[in-house]
Amino acid sequence: MDGNRRWARSAGHANPSVGHRYGAEHVGRILDWCSRRGIEHLSIYVLSADNIRRRPGPELEHLFDLLASTLPEIVTRSAGSWSLHVSGDLTLLPDRSRDALLRAVEETRDRRAHLTLAIGYDGRQDVVRGIRSALLSSRNGSLDVDTITAHLPGGPVKEIDLVIRTSGEHRLSGFFPWQTSHAEIHVSRKMWPAFTERDFERALADYASRRGA
Repeated sequence: MDGNRRWARSAGHANPSVGHRYGAEHVGRILDWCSRRGIEHLSIYVLSADNIRRRPGPELEHLFDLLASTLPEIVTRSAGSWSLHVSGDLTLLPDRSRDALLRAVEETRDRRAHLTLAIGYDGRQDVVRGIRSALLSSRNGSLDVDTITAHLPGGPVKEIDLVIRTSGEHRLSGFFPWQTSHAEIHVSRKMWPAFTERDFERALADYASRRGA
């Protein structure tokens, strides 16, 4: 979800944080696009642990409000189809945001499709938690790739096939490093709030051409 503030400035909004609201609401659209195409596993990078530690207080308060209201509401009202998972350190969030997300996780638990939101996320810590969880569940202390993968946070399918990077950036920024080891990467110059269904189709076509589909 990159480019929210830059999009707000280019659209003439005096407060660049308006872009975060548009960006959060845009999640609902991409859930609809995925549902219509039979895509049932989606991971979205919302907020890194570093951003929580480094961004100014007023901007963070606005982001925390969105995490407490807009994003949980979008997922819970998503036509009964999307089950919410959260990957990241939720202790970095205020109680209202953490509780709202966990309620949405519980309310959507039995739904067919799976949405993982990376919030308070650190890619290296994600791998560490997966290894630690795998060790704790191992009877003899032995590990392999499949065991670690199964213990990573998020939805039931861990492997990510396609990464769509908005705003023209060419770096992964720590986005699920273990899960994206075999992923194709599509870079769109569009800012996240301006990313359209046609842009989404273009990304899927790019992926299909590389995989020979």
